[in-house]
Amino acid sequence: MRILVVEDEVDLARTLHTGLTAEGYSVDLAHDGRQGLWMARTGEYALVVLDLMLPGLNGYKICAQLRREGNATPILVLTAKDGEWDQAEALDTGADDYLAKPFSYLVLVARLRALARRSATAVPPVLAVGDLSLDVAGRVCRRAGVRVDLTPREFAVLELLARRAGQAVSKGDLLHHAWPDEAYDPNLVEVRVSSLRRKVDTAFGRQSLQTVRGIGYRLVDDRERE
Repeated sequence: MRILVVEDEVDLARTLHTGLTAEGYSVDLAHDGRQGLWMARTGEYALVVLDLMLPGLNGYKICAQLRREGNATPILVLTAKDGEWDQAEALDTGADDYLAKPFSYLVLVARLRALARRSATAVPPVLAVGDLSLDVAGRVCRRAGVRVDLTPREFAVLELLARRAGQAVSKGDLLHHAWPDEAYDPNLVEVRVSSLRRKVDTAFGRQSLQTVRGIGYRLVDDRERE
C-alpha cells in the first residue's frame, strides 16, 4: 500500500518513512505544501499523512482543494496544532482523521489501518460526458473505452469541465482549479485546452470541447448531433 507523507520537519518525515516502511507500506515524502498537493494529485496513494503548518500551501488548503477536485483519498492530519478549533477546521475542510503531536506511533499505524479499511469499500467517483469518462480517484481518462494519457494539469482542466458538463466555464475558474495559488495567466488554460482537444477530440474525430466566446469553454456530449 502506497502512502504520501507531507511533513516539513525533515527528521520526523524520515522517521515516519522508516517506521511505515517497516510496517510494509511504500512511502513517498513531500516537504512543502505545493509539492504535497502536486503529488497527492498525480500519485495513486491509498492514504495521505498531512501536516497543517507547511511552507507554500497549508494543510487546510490542500484538504479543501483535493476534495473540490473529487479526490477521495483518506487524509490523516498529523500536526502540533491540537486545539479543538484546529481539529474542527481540518475535518470540515476534508480530513478524515486527526492526530496531534507528540503522538503514539502505535496509534498512528492503527488509525491508518482503520482508514484503509473504510476506504476499501468506497466507490471511486467517475465523471461521464457521453463516451468520455474520468476516473477521478485513479486520475484516468477514457474515450469510447480507450485510455487517453493526460498530464495532471490537463486532467484538472477536463475534470472541472466534466463536473459542469454543458455549462460555460470561465478561464478564471479553470485557472483557479488547475493552478491553485500558483498562477494567474489565462494563456496557461488556452495551452492546456488546445492540447486536450488534440487528445480527446481530434484523435477520435469528435468536437466535444467547445469555445464559448468571451467566457471560456464548455464540454458537451457531441454524439447528440450525430
